[in-house]
Amino acid sequence: MNLDQQKRFQEKLAVVTGASRGLGKRIAEAFVREGCRVALLGRNADALLATASEIGSMAAVFPTDISDPAAVRQTFSAIGQRFGGVDFLINNAALGHLQTVEEADDHLLQEEIGANLLGPIYCMRSAIPLMRLRGRGHIVNVTSESVNMPYPFLTVYAATKSAMETLSAGLRTELRGQGIRITVLRSGRMSESGFNRDWPEDRLARYRQIVKAEGYHAASGEPISPQITARAVMDLLSLPREANVDLLELRSSGESADTNGPHPPDQPGIKT
Repeated sequence: MNLDQQKRFQEKLAVVTGASRGLGKRIAEAFVREGCRVALLGRNADALLATASEIGSMAAVFPTDISDPAAVRQTFSAIGQRFGGVDFLINNAALGHLQTVEEADDHLLQEEIGANLLGPIYCMRSAIPLMRLRGRGHIVNVTSESVNMPYPFLTVYAATKSAMETLSAGLRTELRGQGIRITVLRSGRMSESGFNRDWPEDRLARYRQIVKAEGYHAASGEPISPQITARAVMDLLSLPREANVDLLELRSSGESADTNGPHPPDQPGIKT
């Protein structure tokens, strides 16, 4: 990659949610390589600070629970005051609680829908006026292959991602002609993720049995490195303004390649 390519987003500002690990972290790193400043959003302040220390001075930390509308307003107000606007918003943060609908816990349902659907809405609502200050903008909403193949015990997760795709289509119409593009990034399985770290062992055993018997992993294919996905995001964001990628579905080709992490066997689609 030559110097010009490395600086495609010089002096621009990107907001990345779920930025402390996985795809969010890799997208933030890719933005910085392109000369872009990055606002890192996530619930865990320590994890965000660790990511920022790796990325460097172009990254700023904004600990935020995106399911809290007041917290989102406060964060984007601070971003606007500090940076004067927003050029890119990557709605990457997501939660997936391993539970059937019948067994679903009230709190976990609210947390999952809050993070996966309401949170991105709150972020877009606050980011759009800051994009208008720039004269243009681009929103990328990260969804999952599970919208077409809902995994058992993760049905609510799949439903929130499907809703995000519908929301993106409607928002694209609302913003047409205003210089703000909307892209859905529908991802296959990732080779880096902390998505399944809190899943209870008893349900995890049942889940593994079902997905193996029903052929979910065979249908999904091998995990893909998030660095590859991050590179694809940079390319679609740099397209000429008269073009838009409405939907990018990215998954492994099945070709062997080096990856920067293990292949988690238990996750459908993108997990952050």
